[in-house]
Amino acid sequence: MDLAGVAGVAELAEAEALFDGEQHGVVVGRGGVGGVPRAPAADDDHRRLSKREIAVLTAMTDGLSNKQIARRLGISFHTVKFHVASILEKLEVDTRTEAVIKAAQLGLVML
Repeated sequence: MDLAGVAGVAELAEAEALFDGEQHGVVVGRGGVGGVPRAPAADDDHRRLSKREIAVLTAMTDGLSNKQIARRLGISFHTVKFHVASILEKLEVDTRTEAVIKAAQLGLVML
């Protein structure tokens, strides 16, 4: 295999790792040029949403309170509060409403 082939395999492996929801969650942000996923920047690590955070975010989109989200997902109220704070930080917003709007703009949730 020539060097171009090796580079292509490495890029494919990197792209698969970036979008492997099982292990890495969802990266908040835009893709690269021509639909080809961009490599994660060093600061993307703090912007990944876990599957649980996506579930909480989806429940927030439904207008549920933390207590209602906790019941729906079978987790504690305090865990929901932790996830909400993490979501706000990762989406770089200050309110739940801003989080839902930004998540919809990024295609993470449907309104």
